[in-house]
Amino acid sequence: MKKIIHTATSRGHADHGWLQANHSFSFANFYDPNRTHFGALRVLNDDLIAPSMGFGTHPHDNMEIITIPLKGVLKHKDNMANDWIPVLPGEVQVMSAGTGVYHSEINGSATEHLSLFQLWVIPEKNGVEPRYDQKEFDVSDRGNKLQILVSSFNSDDENSLKIHQDAQISRIDLEENQSFKYKLKSKKHGVYIMTISGSFTIGETKMSSRDAIGVYETDSFTINTSSSSELLLIEVPM
Repeated sequence: MKKIIHTATSRGHADHGWLQANHSFSFANFYDPNRTHFGALRVLNDDLIAPSMGFGTHPHDNMEIITIPLKGVLKHKDNMANDWIPVLPGEVQVMSAGTGVYHSEINGSATEHLSLFQLWVIPEKNGVEPRYDQKEFDVSDRGNKLQILVSSFNSDDENSLKIHQDAQISRIDLEENQSFKYKLKSKKHGVYIMTISGSFTIGETKMSSRDAIGVYETDSFTINTSSSSELLLIEVPM
């Protein structure tokens, strides 16, 4: 088993006043040649957006974009629909940019900050028709067990959102002193684990809030928690 460790403090950080952004991989003005991607995972941004602020209309193409609000209200608008769409904590949003899409993202609250993760996954094929989807997930369904949020269009999982890549994005909430064994789809895949909160170990490697670890070239690995932990697991082809 091989590991890549990205501590919370090693991430790229940008202070735009209205936006506090943390980049796990090279993005915008943060560039590290050793941190351009983890397999098909190209971007994992941890953003805090001030009330009523956000990103104006901008383009994307040939990327699978997944947004996970943690706190606050995200509002989304794109050229596939005319209305602002709210996305709340507990919900997940996916957008296949494909041949090209324009969209805007703003904090829908005038009083509360918006905290979210945004992931970009490199698609397995380019030039697909752009599409948008979102879904609510019950927090009780990830207590000490894996809750699949996003999977491939080729996956048999009927309860997850779909993207054009042989990937699986999951969450799990583990109690203190719990062990959880994760089995990978294949040895050609790796898993990037973001610690939303809490602390755990994989082998001798200790992880804390907002630390991340990439695990690959293995069939499985075991997570052992030292405190209650909320984890985001992103399995992608390497």
